[in-house]
Amino acid sequence: MSLKITHECINCDVCEPVCPNRAIYQGIEIYEIDPARCTECVGHFEVPQCRAVCPVDCIPNDPAHAESQDELLAKHRRLMNGEPG
Repeated sequence: MSLKITHECINCDVCEPVCPNRAIYQGIEIYEIDPARCTECVGHFEVPQCRAVCPVDCIPNDPAHAESQDELLAKHRRLMNGEPG
């Protein structure tokens, strides 16, 4: 399942540089996560790095983009091969 950033985000900029898939970007008001690129760090790390560094705990699962571990791993492989998410 992709992650999302809620409006509790304080725009501290610690999540964006740790995302191995470049799924996090500065939105109009807060940072946002591109669900086509988010793999919850599957294929890279044991835990989502954005969650690990977020000081306000504002990065929950995005139920609108539910994916299994196998689907996240397949997305990771596509991204690593240069294919679009």
